[in-house]
This record gives sequence, structure tokens and C-alpha cells, in this order.
Amino acid sequence: MKDFSEQQKAGVLTTDSPVLLLAVPGGGKTTVLVTRLGYMIYCCGVKPEQILTLTYTVAATRDMAARFRQIFEKEMPAQPDPVFDSYPGASSVPEFRTINGICAKIILFYGRMIGKTAFELETDEKKLTRLTGEIYRKIHDSYATESEIKNIRTLIAYIKNMMLSDEEILELDEKSDYRISLIYQEYCRALREQKRMDYDDQMIYAETILRHSPQTLSRFQSLYPYICVDEAQDTSRIQHKIIRLLAGKKANIFMVGDEDQSIYAFRAAYPQALLDFEKDYPGGKVLLMELNYRSGGKIVTAADRFISKNIQRHKKQMRPCRTDDSAIRVIDMKGRGGQYTYLAKAAKDCHAQTAVLFRDNESALPLIDLLERQQIPYRYRNAELSFFTNRVVLDIENILRFALNPRDTDLFMQIYYKVSTYLTKQAALEACRIAEQQNLPVPDAALRSRNLSVAARKGCLALKENLNLLRRESAAEAVNRIGYTMGYRSYLERAGMSDKKLYILSALARATNRVDDFLNRLDELERIVGEKDHDPSCSFILSTIHSSKGLEYDTVYLMDVADGLFPETIPPAAVRKGKCRSTEERETLSVWEEERRLFYVGVTRAKNNLILFRLPEGSVFIRDLTEPGRKKAPGKAGRTAKEVINGMSMGMNPLRDRREYAHFLDQLAEGVLVSHAMFGEGVVKHLTGERVTIVFSVGEKTLDTRILFERGLLVPL
Repeated sequence: MKDFSEQQKAGVLTTDSPVLLLAVPGGGKTTVLVTRLGYMIYCCGVKPEQILTLTYTVAATRDMAARFRQIFEKEMPAQPDPVFDSYPGASSVPEFRTINGICAKIILFYGRMIGKTAFELETDEKKLTRLTGEIYRKIHDSYATESEIKNIRTLIAYIKNMMLSDEEILELDEKSDYRISLIYQEYCRALREQKRMDYDDQMIYAETILRHSPQTLSRFQSLYPYICVDEAQDTSRIQHKIIRLLAGKKANIFMVGDEDQSIYAFRAAYPQALLDFEKDYPGGKVLLMELNYRSGGKIVTAADRFISKNIQRHKKQMRPCRTDDSAIRVIDMKGRGGQYTYLAKAAKDCHAQTAVLFRDNESALPLIDLLERQQIPYRYRNAELSFFTNRVVLDIENILRFALNPRDTDLFMQIYYKVSTYLTKQAALEACRIAEQQNLPVPDAALRSRNLSVAARKGCLALKENLNLLRRESAAEAVNRIGYTMGYRSYLERAGMSDKKLYILSALARATNRVDDFLNRLDELERIVGEKDHDPSCSFILSTIHSSKGLEYDTVYLMDVADGLFPETIPPAAVRKGKCRSTEERETLSVWEEERRLFYVGVTRAKNNLILFRLPEGSVFIRDLTEPGRKKAPGKAGRTAKEVINGMSMGMNPLRDRREYAHFLDQLAEGVLVSHAMFGEGVVKHLTGERVTIVFSVGEKTLDTRILFERGLLVPL
């Protein structure tokens, strides 16, 4: 341990009390944990089979065991480890398991003790997915998309891991898009009838056994008098309950984690357990590992300044170990699309290991599309296909396909109430019947109905006209027409659904020509994302921040860091300062601080270079990371139009101003998505001289481009 810091040594040598070791990113926590295991065995006389080390994933379990064997294999050759007293021999290595792994042992022991066989663990995710879909159809009277089933499965796991009460489950109905309380009830009933359990049930049953069977609890407490827990910030509430039961009154527990890196709330991660450690384990010690060995000084200092604004955390200060320099660059962009062009060029010139990190997988799709078209190598970690089965994406595809084939009655029944036809379901079914009998486009058939209301007649006439235009327009114009002119955004607002995927669709559409080309490209991209074989040696890497946790890269780009995107919403200042008067405000603060932790984790993946794109929306995260309170100096490249005009009175170069105005005009091509300070988002219809016509949700507006530029009123997205 001669190369260990004093804080690392304290983590290894403190074995006489419950210990929580808070390790900052890049702090070397795994090395400390493994070394501590060796210290306990060789210096403290602890038998290796008495030590249980719990990790978050199976992969982490294997890695930890491999690290241990790599260091201590000469002294401790591996032997089979015992499960029960009846098993001969003793282990010569500590036991490394996931919490589910130890729960399986608890259930097996209890079943043998009482002479009963436990429910069978259902490991086939396809069967559970199919069961969830069947329950959804029964309750909602419609088919769930793959994306919706995935979300429901996540909610069910959340309910079980957070040990929610019936009242709390009912509250989820109001926050989710599903009747999750009924789905959950039916899902649990179906598994019980089939005498099956899922992985989350496994923990519920194990926790129940430990609470109600003193003999089982005593057996496992004596089997594992020493417990180590890795990545404790990612552990759920029920997992912490199980750990506390196993630790017992002696509580020889060593917990390693960092609440600042807790980013899995959607999986029921419970960082509050770290904050409550000294209360839950009386006499426990909280040790700090504050040295970051990974990143350069500028990155470490900025990241620490950023995360220190969070309230729900232990007080600590991350400090850089490296004295060599690092760089943080903020690049101004006129819109989100500029990121893709910039990153494609960076990928071409990529030599050192470089990661493009983003909050959501969908952020990467326009970049992937561009990289594929230009045949630029890249590697995509943990690719996700949920975008292509999302309800919004399927709706847009269905509307476009219906435009190409307006006689398709099945498609019409899926879209008629989403595009402002004002038809009742009965009227829509009648229109489909007439269309099939007379071989007519469905909107024409609807207009032949005698009992059509005035609003529905106008809606069907508008639909017919818009469908004709969709067939003739470019793909980008068509997508934007659906959102703005045909009322689809209004439908999403009524349904309480986000419209953010429309931007991704619009960005992808701009790279194609006709509607059918766009639909084919979406199918092709889905195949590419799901099936592409990536070269593991490729140095240009795409990843969500969640998937990058625990990894490091020479250079990191952070995409889509802008208010309204990441973070999606910003709470009132009082809530951000911790002045919460209600349960709802406390929940809002928790969500906000997790968003900040996610950004912090992304930042601390960078070793030498961190690059962020500043979009016109602005970013509280970028401001807090860089130099809070200091205004950006005028005259930088990539200024907004308003900054250009303000700079004119300061003697700036008129030629450069004309170039910026010309660049502004170049971006206002037909079909481009823009944002206006007063009218919100819209789509450029056409540009003539210094007049631009834009379709907003409030209607068409023809505006003066020079005024828009000089006053900074319009931003191309």
C-alpha cells in the first residue's frame, strides 16, 4: 500500500466498525475494496469464506473476483465455495455475488428447511414481456408497443424494489401513461398462479423469509459475518433492507459508493440509504476518498464546483491528483443540427479514444444517420431500439403511410383522432365501411356520410388536402406539417405526451427526399442500430451517460445539454435551494438533483478534454460547470444574432456581421424547424428575398428576415 493515499489506506485498514467509504469518480474504489479483502484475510485472520462481497451486476461480480484472484491467487488458489453446512470443504476465496445471487441461496435454504419447493424463477424475458402485453391489452383494450411494454416492466420493477404501498402504487397511475396499479396487480396474480417468480420477486421473498424465519436469518448471519457492498448508491430500497438484515447487530459491513453518482432512480436506486448510514448503523464511520486520479485539474475542479450545488449529499470536495493540464471547451451552435456536422468531422479526424455522450439514445440517431451516410467508423455502446417502437414515432409513420395509401382503413382507425378530423369513433367506422364498399379513400368516404357534423366535415376536408400535400412535399416538410398544421402536437399535449421525438424525426427526414424514402430510411436505421457489428477497436464511441458509468475516455463530447432537453425542466429557485414545503416539491428536488448527478457523471468520464455544445436555448448546467456568474465575452465565433447586433455599437467588423446575416439566411431553407421568441416552434414554408413565411401552431406568419436577425428573434433548430 505504499502508493496509496492516506484516505485509501484508511479505507483498507478500518475494519472495527460499520464503514461507508464515499469515493469520488476516478478515486480507485475497486482497488481499495479488493485490497481491504486481502488485509482482512492476511492481517486480521478473517476466514475468506466468511466474507460476502455484493456487487450490482453479474459482470461486476466477475470483474471483482478476477481482480482479487489476480492479486492474491498465489496465496489463495481457488476452490469450490460452500452453500450449506452439508457441503464439504471450505472456500479459500471470499464469495462474490449479486444480491439476487444471495437471495437465491436464502430461498433454497428455507425451502429445504421446511420441505417445500419455491416458485420457479422465470428467466425468459420474452415470456414476461408477452405476459405484460396480454395484461395491457386486457386492461387498456389496445395493443402495447414494445416501448410501452418496456416502460411498464420498468415500473413493475420499480414498485417492487421501492417496496411501495398500495396507496403509493395508485399514485403512479396519475404520473404514468398506464393504469399501472391494475397491470401490476394482474401481473403478480398471473405469476403466482403459474407458480413463477421474477428477479424482483426473488428479493421480496428473500426479505420476507429473513424477517419471518429467525433460523434462516441466524444461519446466514453466521455464514457471512463480514459483508462488503460495491456501488451502494445503485442499490434499491429492498436490497438495502436485505443487507441490513444480513449485517445484523454486529454490522461488520463495508459499503462503498457515492451518492453524487446515483443515476438510476428509474431502476429504484436508493441513495438516501447512504445519507442515512450513520442512523441505520450506529457507531458507523463515514470515510472519504476525494482524490480523482482520472481527469485533469480543470475538469475535476469544474465538476466539483458543479456537484457541490446539490443539497442531498455528504459534504466532500473532489480534488485532482493529476497536475497536467486538461481542457474544457464550450462550442456555440446555432441549433441542434450543428452538433451532428461538427461531430462527423471529429469522427473523421479521431485518433485518441473519444466518446460522444448523451442523455437519451434518440439523441444519437441523426448523428448515426450522418456517420452511416458518410461511411465514417464509429462504435455504439448498448444500442437501444425503443425509439423505433415509440408511440409517437409509430404515429408519424402511420400518418405518412396513410397519405401514401388513403384507402387503408386499419391505418385510418389508428390515426383519425390524432389529426383533428373531429370524427367520433362511430363516424370513423362508418367512413371505413363506405370506403371498403365503394373503393374510396377514407376521407372521401367520410365526406359522403349524411350525419357528419360541421366540425367533422371541415376536419375531413382539411385532412384530404393535407394528405395530398404530404404526398408532394419533402419528407421534412411532411413531418413538420403533421406536427403543426394537422394538429398532432395538440393531440400529444392533450394526451400528456412529450413531442421531443418529433425533432429527431424531422432531423432524420431532412436527410431524405420523398416520404417513402424517409419511411425506408427509418426501417434501415432500425436494422443498423439493432444489427450492426461494431469494431471494438474503433476509437470514436457513442454512448448514453448511463452506459458510460465506470468508464473513462481521453476526450468526451456532451450532446444536447440545453434547458428543455437536458435538463428537461428547471424547478423554481426555492426548490433548487432545498426550500421544499410539500412532498411534491421534495420529489421535484430529487428529480432535479439526479439530472445534475447524471451530467456530473458525464463530465467526469473525460480524462483530458471535455467539449460541450451551447445551443440557443441556453444551459444552466453549462453555466454552473464553467464560470458561474460571469457573462460570456462578446465577439466569439458562434454568437447569437442578438450578440452580433449588440456588438455593432462596439466597433465590430461590419463585413463579419454581413457574413453572419448571410449564414442566417442560408439556414432558413424550406422545411427547416425554427424557434421564434414569441410564436414558438415553426416550420419554414418558403423564403423570398428578405421575407420568410413560417407555419406556426398559431398560423402562418410572413416576417422580415433582417428584423428577425438583428433582434435575435428567430433561431434555426
